[in-house]
Parts: sequence; C-alpha cells; structure tokens
Amino acid sequence: MMMRMVLQRMGIGIVTLFVVSVIVFLMTSILPGDVANIVLGQSATPETLAAYRAEHGLDRPAYVRYFSWLGDMATGDLGVSKAGGATISSLIDSRIWNTVMMAGLVALISIPISILLGLWAAMHPGTWLDRGVTFGTLSTISVPEFFIATILVLVFAVQLKWLPSTLNLTGSETWLEWLRKLAMPLLTLVIVVSAQMIRMTRAGILNVMSSPYIEMAILKGVPRRRIILRHALHNAIGPIVNVIALNLAYLVSGVVIVETIFSYPGLAKLMIDGVQTRDLPLVQACAMIFCGTYVLLILIADIASILSNPRLRHPK
Repeated sequence: MMMRMVLQRMGIGIVTLFVVSVIVFLMTSILPGDVANIVLGQSATPETLAAYRAEHGLDRPAYVRYFSWLGDMATGDLGVSKAGGATISSLIDSRIWNTVMMAGLVALISIPISILLGLWAAMHPGTWLDRGVTFGTLSTISVPEFFIATILVLVFAVQLKWLPSTLNLTGSETWLEWLRKLAMPLLTLVIVVSAQMIRMTRAGILNVMSSPYIEMAILKGVPRRRIILRHALHNAIGPIVNVIALNLAYLVSGVVIVETIFSYPGLAKLMIDGVQTRDLPLVQACAMIFCGTYVLLILIADIASILSNPRLRHPK
C-alpha cells in the first residue's frame, strides 16, 4: 500500500513537471523583445538577424522548438546561452553551489531554532512567551523580505557599520571574513523562513493536544512537557515536515529579491540576468531546476508524512 502511494505521488510529480515545462516555455516565449536584436544590436541588418534566428532555431514553429527543448532537457543537454555563447551547464555550475550553500546554512540555523521556539510556545500556551512568539511570527510573515533586508542594511551596514551591505566574494577570504560577508543575507533569510516554521510547529502541536489520547494522558497527570515531546510531536511531524520542505524550496528558488539586494551570485540572480538579456534557454533551464527542486522536496515531505502517520499508510 505504501509503495503504491509513493509511486502515485511520483507519477503526479512527473505530470506536474511536464505541465510546468509547457507553462515555462510558453511564458518565456512571449517575453517582449527579440533575442537576435539584443545579441546583435540595433544596427544589425535584417539579413544578419534572419541568419542568427535560423542558426539558433528561432525561426521554427513553437511546438517544434518545445519538443526539441524538452528532449534536450530530458537528456541533460541544457543548451548554449544565446546571449554569451557559453554552455548553460557551465553558467549554472558556477552559481548553483552558491545557492545550495546559502540554502544549507539557512536551513541548519533556522530549522532547529524554529522547532525549539515552536515547541517552547506550545508548552506554555497563553503565556507572555506564547503571545510574544505569535506576535513576532505574525509580524514577520506580514512584512516582505525586501523590507527586512533594507532594515538590516540600514541598521548593521549604514548605522553601526558592522557588516557590508553587498557581497564581494573573491575566493581569498578567511572563514571569518566569509561569514561576515554572508551574515546579512543569511540573517534576512533566517528571519523570513523561520516565522512560518515556528507557527506551523506551534499549531501542529496544539492541534494534536486536543486529541482524545492526549486528553487522557493529561487526566492521568502526565507532565505537559513529556506529553508534547513523547506523544504530540511524533504525530505533528507530517505538517512540520511539509512546511520545512516548502521553505527549503523557497530558499532554492525564491530568493531572487535577497540575492538582488545583496548582489549575491546565486542561481536566482543568474535567472534575473537571463531575463534582462532575454536569454531564453538560460531562463528556461533555471526555471525547470527550481520547479524540479520544489517537486522533489514536496515528494520527500509526502513520504515523510506517510511514514510518520499510520492513518496515511493504512487508509480506511
């Protein structure tokens, strides 16, 4: 039963990626501007523009270009950048590890803090601590990340002058200099992603606390801390893992604003540069990487939910 459910979700993920590939191709195809004009300049002759379009297959019908692109993507051939001439694989390789490193550091910091604060708030419902955590997370969720980044820049870079406002990684930094340069985007992302995880952890625990078996344990005099850590947390893992997966997907694909503000050389910034130069193969490859990462993380979260909840493994 569990294997069938996992295979079913994998099939849904593959269909989702196919639908997303169609949307990505259509949306990038209708972007304003002509890549031939952007690459060759406004002074290019019509003959030169026509030759460029023919050389790069831009004059073929849309459906032909789509299936050709989809076949290349399926075999790992991401193509060549229309703007710079370099292979897209080389462009992505130089950026994707920066994004993965940033996402990994943020996850290592934010996930333990979020679970601990969520558990702490759930252990003391209605107290000043619980109200403070709820108010802080609601305020953070309501504020866009560019505002948080701007406030941090004003405080730590402009006023206190403790941290640099932009990143200028040369590769020769010591680990202290490296951490100092990464501190601002790291702090911004930790604040942004932790708020939702804290709220979901608290809500998941309190939701399980209303279950009959938890009420029976309370009536028997079992300490609240033990009830939460030994019983409630295990049954609340599913929703918590799901929100963690969503936030990890955001870290990989949704940090465009943060990378732009701090000039961080990540994959999202590379995609923005591709949009500006109308480098369609680069934009399409980055978009599919983001979507594939999102689908994979959600699949992992679904499997974790199935493993942690017997009711999902044995539905009636």
